[in-house]
Amino acid sequence: MVNVKISNFKPQISILKVNVLLLSLAVALTGCGGDDDDDNAQPAAVNITVSQESITAPADGGTYTINVTTTSKEWGAYADQDFITVDTKNTVAQSGTLTLKVSANPTTTARTGSVTVMSGAARKSISVAQDAAAKSAYDAPEGYRLVWHDEFDSGSELNPNDWTHEVKNSGWVNNELQNYVNHKTPGGSLVTEIRGGKLRITALKENGKIYSGRVYAKVREGWKYGYIEASIKLPKGKGTWPAFWMMPVNFRSWPADGEIDIMEEVGGHANYVSSSLHANAHVHSNGTQVTHEMYCQGAEDEFHTYAIKWTHENITTYVDGKQQLSYDNRGLGRDDWPYDDPFYIIFNLAWGGSWGGTYGIDESALPTTMEVDYVRVFQK
Repeated sequence: MVNVKISNFKPQISILKVNVLLLSLAVALTGCGGDDDDDNAQPAAVNITVSQESITAPADGGTYTINVTTTSKEWGAYADQDFITVDTKNTVAQSGTLTLKVSANPTTTARTGSVTVMSGAARKSISVAQDAAAKSAYDAPEGYRLVWHDEFDSGSELNPNDWTHEVKNSGWVNNELQNYVNHKTPGGSLVTEIRGGKLRITALKENGKIYSGRVYAKVREGWKYGYIEASIKLPKGKGTWPAFWMMPVNFRSWPADGEIDIMEEVGGHANYVSSSLHANAHVHSNGTQVTHEMYCQGAEDEFHTYAIKWTHENITTYVDGKQQLSYDNRGLGRDDWPYDDPFYIIFNLAWGGSWGGTYGIDESALPTTMEVDYVRVFQK
């Protein structure tokens, strides 16, 4: 505290001068501050600077190193798109680097995203633009664009935002012998996993029971029409029944709501793959199903592509680009054509059952695995 004694001034000092002096001292005292003022002081705003605020990447992708400086002692960064990955170094410091990697663009459409650098309440955005590919990396019909895919090239499990496991005991359908479980058996063995860039579905025996996997893609929304393709290596063994097929999202009864079988095979009739359509007017239970079978050499030894082109007018399936089954909408109503609703994708590996066990079963083949390299959905 500072005491000001007016009595110390000479009498000739005017009252005005005294008032000015007092005001000056008051300002000085206010400027000095005290403990209470320190408590109310606001922290300085954090400032972030980056060596590059925008990136334009070629269709082939690329890797970019950016220097980051912040007035804080801690920072981080994240990307808002899957095609951009970020690796950071020296984040517990006022300066560091982030390595930004842009993956190759497989489509003929340019794409954009951003990376956000954050430190305290401050944010700095780095824009990322990528050129379109001159030609799509995916072999799809003219006029179709990629709307969803899974290349199975990250993680060790299926993305739960895209995939759902079926859980059912043996005998649930078609007198099949396997128990479908979510990812693992009770003993911890994997029936579905991502490994080496592939989805692996394995049928195995554990404690006297057969276990396997059945998984659904986008089960609640599915897709209505499109070109859908998967690359698959089929399992070996008498008793196997692998399938790549589709069921209606709004299912009420079978076969009234339809079923689309893009590819099926039974191990007792190895390398013969078939496609089928099921509806009230054509169903296997009375021998009227629409189906076609063809020989696919090496289907159990290497990957082959199985696909469907599905419109309001026609459904055609393919094996390695060769036509398998083709069926037209004949305008006979829903009993003949229940295929104008959204359907979702299914991969499963059954064991035995009314068709899988036609030629008998051989448990010495277990464990046996169906592998899927990718699945892609294109629409007009």
